[in-house]
Amino acid sequence: MKTARRHAAIGALCGLLALSACDSGALSEDERAKIASLSIDALGPLPPSPGNRYADDPRAADFGRRLFFDEGLSGTGTVSCATCHNPDRQFQDGLPRGVGVAETDRRTMPLAGAAWNIWQFWDGRRDSLWAQALTPLEDQREHAGNRTAYARYIAGVYAGTYEEIFGSLPDLSQTPENASPLGTETERADWSAMAPEQREAVNRVFANIGKAIAAFERTLAPPETRFDRFARAMAAGQQPAGNAAFSDLELEGLRLFIGKANCLECHNGPRLTDDHFHNTGVPPAKGLPEDMGRATGIAAVQSDPFNCLGRHSDATPEACEALRFMKREETAMERAYKTPSLRGVAGRPPYMHAGQIASLEAVIDHYSSAPDAVSGQSEIRGVVFTDRGRQALIAFLKTLDAEDVRASD
Repeated sequence: MKTARRHAAIGALCGLLALSACDSGALSEDERAKIASLSIDALGPLPPSPGNRYADDPRAADFGRRLFFDEGLSGTGTVSCATCHNPDRQFQDGLPRGVGVAETDRRTMPLAGAAWNIWQFWDGRRDSLWAQALTPLEDQREHAGNRTAYARYIAGVYAGTYEEIFGSLPDLSQTPENASPLGTETERADWSAMAPEQREAVNRVFANIGKAIAAFERTLAPPETRFDRFARAMAAGQQPAGNAAFSDLELEGLRLFIGKANCLECHNGPRLTDDHFHNTGVPPAKGLPEDMGRATGIAAVQSDPFNCLGRHSDATPEACEALRFMKREETAMERAYKTPSLRGVAGRPPYMHAGQIASLEAVIDHYSSAPDAVSGQSEIRGVVFTDRGRQALIAFLKTLDAEDVRASD
């Protein structure tokens, strides 16, 4: 099957073998339309966050910013959200896999533009930014904390700020110092021993922590890139010049990206992601537990007590369309992972969900060879590139970096 797929791709895309002859002549109307669809100018306003009524409250965003950088929101007092989501590295960390208190099994995703995401995490196991923000707090390899400790920390350090935004804090004096439904055996037992109204009070404070952090993260829009300046000039019918101009090689790469390389099938729209999940035959990372991707994320997002339909969501059930109507066929989503945005991609190797592929060159080779998936069904088709074609595609991808990284002919 793989051989047949490759032969079909070679026949269909044999024109790429002569790509070095591509010139930088006038773009067609179809090419211009595709380029415009990828521009930051097409991003539009922030989408609503129905589960978080504080999502666009400036006070909540400022509080969330403080929490984002606060190492006190960890069991060790040494980890903050910014530990992995470093502002100086596109709110990412540049590591194969995230490292908080310990190393995790997946790569840190960048946060700029995350407010436009439909699903969060590589497997989509959370359906909002605020639900996502809560998850690392109780993960023993990330923040390694627990729910009652966080609620008590807010009451002890941020009581005034919290109450200005969310209203009165509950009385937490009778709650255990360390208890959580997801913690150690002792923490779980202490959580179970709490009265239902105590657990509810802690959960409300915990949910509001996530809502504040999400309000801050909604302010992290993708920065403008040289590609965006090029696209803006093209849309205005002008010849891109100065820091908006593309080299011949970059233009060839752009034409490949929107044309024969089929990149637009998944990397489309102004964030260059379709927000869906795909099996692309990426091999498992050695030494890690089996990871089935979206196949396990489906059940996880449905059972999350902080999802859009949960009691701490501010949404009506009718507003939770993504969760209500999502695809639930786990077998079809085996080893499928979320399409990452390509904005800033050149500046954050390695690649894939567990850092399995070290460089952009190796990523292109992967998509060119179209290997079969270990399990499930890979969706990719092989693409034949010349050396010039590889260089051109990488040159274009560098124009998507906020820093002016330019490849020469």
